[in-house]
Amino acid sequence: MTLVCRDLSEISIYAKVSNPIFRLLKAFTPGAYTFILQATREVPKKMLHPSRRTLGLRVPDNQIALSLLECLEEPIMSTTLILPEANFPLCEPEAIRDILGSQVDLIIDGGHCGHEPTTVVDLTDELPKILRHGKGDITPFE
Repeated sequence: MTLVCRDLSEISIYAKVSNPIFRLLKAFTPGAYTFILQATREVPKKMLHPSRRTLGLRVPDNQIALSLLECLEEPIMSTTLILPEANFPLCEPEAIRDILGSQVDLIIDGGHCGHEPTTVVDLTDELPKILRHGKGDITPFE
């Protein structure tokens, strides 16, 4: 699971972040990155990696997501919608509606968002580690 935030103002509630890591997060958010961080005790256990007490944190650069977060005034949980036996996530609103329409409360049609996922960067050790190369440029973390 990933915690999606509108900005970094709430980060200390959910993640343990040093000043250097905060500066790094500030430089790459909003953007196409998910950062793995050490979680605080405020994070529900269901959201944590089972053995590492970490969570993914993301500040999207999508205006619909940012507007929704602004209205809610709190972070939301997110995950990529990859159905069993599928190789790619569902990203077309019509396909999501056709397959899952009766199982979800709301589908926001923001148009095609593409198949490429975020770049996942683990910041729990001394040096950043790329866990998944996606939309975000990995060069600054190499």
